[in-house]
Amino acid sequence: MKFIVLAAVLAVAAANSYKAAEYAPKYEAKYEEVTYAPQPYSFGYDVQDKESYTDFDHSEKADGKVTSGSYRVALPDGRTQIVNYKADENGYTADVKFEGEAQYPEYKPTEYKAAAYPAPAYKAPAYPAPAYKAPEYKAPAYKAPEYKAPSYPAPAYKAPSYPAPAYKAPSYPAPAYKAPSYPSPSYSAPVYKAPAYPKY
Repeated sequence: MKFIVLAAVLAVAAANSYKAAEYAPKYEAKYEEVTYAPQPYSFGYDVQDKESYTDFDHSEKADGKVTSGSYRVALPDGRTQIVNYKADENGYTADVKFEGEAQYPEYKPTEYKAAAYPAPAYKAPAYPAPAYKAPEYKAPAYKAPEYKAPSYPAPAYKAPSYPAPAYKAPSYPAPAYKAPSYPSPSYSAPVYKAPAYPKY
């Protein structure tokens, strides 16, 4: 146990005393901004494609301080747009003008005629009826089974005879009782006297 504790203490001490190697290379980034003076240039090109109705040209030149140029493009309405521009320390300016008159022809749909395809000339195949003979089936001959119906003899028994019961009907004597007599109630009828109403 003491050995393990001692090893842990030595490991911590070694970690705290670690120092980077002095021979490790050191890099220091240095950036130097390089500027180039504006270079004069000039170019020009022309594009014409009749299939896509493209007619365009562009030319430009610059001396390092002023850039100028022009381009021309054929518009779909038949006019030609011409732009002359100039860019300098004061900004960008452009002179736009058009040549020709705009035309809007009336739209006429193309008359499409469906292609006529002749009816196919072919003969329907003829299929001959199959030549076969229907099979003949003969009904099987079954012989009816021969059996004799069983005969059952009538049961021989005698019906039982029951003698009549011998009993005498009971006789009940008449009840001996006397009907109760109720005396008439003794009461007098009430005498009704009419009320007397005052006269006004």
